[in-house]
Amino acid sequence: MLVAFSVSPLGGESDSVAAAVAEAVRVVRESGLPNETNAMFTLVEGEWDEVMAVVKKATEVVQATAPRVSLVVKADIRPGHTGQLRAKVERVEQHLASGE
Repeated sequence: MLVAFSVSPLGGESDSVAAAVAEAVRVVRESGLPNETNAMFTLVEGEWDEVMAVVKKATEVVQATAPRVSLVVKADIRPGHTGQLRAKVERVEQHLASGE
């Protein structure tokens, strides 16, 4: 399963969310699951229970710093497939390279 999620504090005294988001990303990286972070989302790959536990823990870390939290989650649930964090991108790149 691949999950793309974004968690962000709402409210509080600062316009910057970077410190709180960094703590959420730290949770993801310490999980040991394959992951990638970009400007909008963090992607995590693994089994349902382990991925959702990481999303929950990352959300709780942000929640500890703010009176309100925004969480967006998108999942690609495809049993029997692993390594899709990179493989999906590689398939697109192959099509681009071949001009298809």
